[in-house]
Amino acid sequence: MKRLITSGLMFGNLIHVDSPALVERYNRALKHLTGKQTSLTDFYIDISGYSPEVGDELGDPLYLNHAGVNRQFILLTTAQKTAPLLDAKFSTSRGILRQFIEENEPALFALTARDAVAGELVNSVFDLSEPKRLFDIRRIVIEADTTNGRIRRAAELDAKVDRFLNEEDAWFDDVLIAEMIGLAGETGDIVRNPVTLKQMEFEQRNFWTAHFGGLYLFQDLELPGVLASAGTEGLGELPIEYVFGLEERNRIANFLDLNGLVEPIVKARGIDAGALLRQKMDFLMVDALADAGVDLAGRTRTDMRRLARTHAGQLPEEFHALAALLNWAESGGAWPTIGSDSPAYFYTLRASAHKDADLVNMLLAELAPKDFRQLFICHKELFYRRYSGWTETKKAFVVDYLLREYQVDKVGARKALFGRDAPMEEPEPERDMDQLIELVGPWGPVRR
Repeated sequence: MKRLITSGLMFGNLIHVDSPALVERYNRALKHLTGKQTSLTDFYIDISGYSPEVGDELGDPLYLNHAGVNRQFILLTTAQKTAPLLDAKFSTSRGILRQFIEENEPALFALTARDAVAGELVNSVFDLSEPKRLFDIRRIVIEADTTNGRIRRAAELDAKVDRFLNEEDAWFDDVLIAEMIGLAGETGDIVRNPVTLKQMEFEQRNFWTAHFGGLYLFQDLELPGVLASAGTEGLGELPIEYVFGLEERNRIANFLDLNGLVEPIVKARGIDAGALLRQKMDFLMVDALADAGVDLAGRTRTDMRRLARTHAGQLPEEFHALAALLNWAESGGAWPTIGSDSPAYFYTLRASAHKDADLVNMLLAELAPKDFRQLFICHKELFYRRYSGWTETKKAFVVDYLLREYQVDKVGARKALFGRDAPMEEPEPERDMDQLIELVGPWGPVRR
């Protein structure tokens, strides 16, 4: 994994915590949330404040996410909004945290100038021992405060000020006045500088979770259903009509089509379908030929066409199906029949324009995993798992391609793929990559 780290494709855009003041604030928040502290003086954190190095030190990779539910967070700076969320258990968590930071950015900027803000993404479920408990997760409420309770005290002061201004004879209440003076000494002038965070709630009806081998829950649809990456065995009875394993391709295809969740690439508006099909064909060819020992380094578009002709007999069914579709799209050839039982079927689709497009594209990435670019963009955890099992030839090609074709223009690449604006991460700050590798190691938080 060292190649991914040095190229910034893994552990990219984390926030470096290396000053004594920030470490001390982090420790106060960590003790406030978990009762633990770190002895490290230099580490990286994600959008939630999770640090792989601290997790390794504590021997607990879920120290801010006990049992994988109700994720806690530590904010040291509003710059965390651009960081990734490592080891996410729910697809919605990063978006919720980012929206919370952006909606409260002025207040959080002021609060984190003095202290860390600690909080939790709260739902009504604390135990996911059974898959059916996932259906009890309906909304997420964010609770947050500084470690010294500044927001809580500001609310108390605001209530006392209201009493002072509106209750008869409050001007003569020495105890009330003394309490206001004491609280004002801790919170500052809340009239000129209000100390408050917006009360935010988020509906969570359609989402992916890493629990139970990976589940896609689509509850807020006309025909709701659950799609299980590891199959349906062991899920028990679920309070939803349709439950499919990802191996049930025909049923999944019908489910996506009947709910209007996908559209064919060749009929989609706003993208160059021909170029996209060629790229997918290249990815399929790389997957086949890398295992056959073919050198792929530095191959140009002309080289890739030559390889396709030379090794046509070694290329998979998906490649030839997409080639036929490309011939129809650009040359008026015969319309190819690509049914849902074809291994190429899900390579021909993208999410249609709806609020859960990112979730559907994540599902399609898992159903068509040889498209490593979509896998990297839409389902990074699965990309990293699959990458670890690839040949060195394929690893080198994939990293080179992502750096050359994707990293240089993420916005343009995503628009070319999906034909619409999609949430994007901010440009990653420059950092000493050798130092980062030293801290996190090639496979994770391994300190020397």
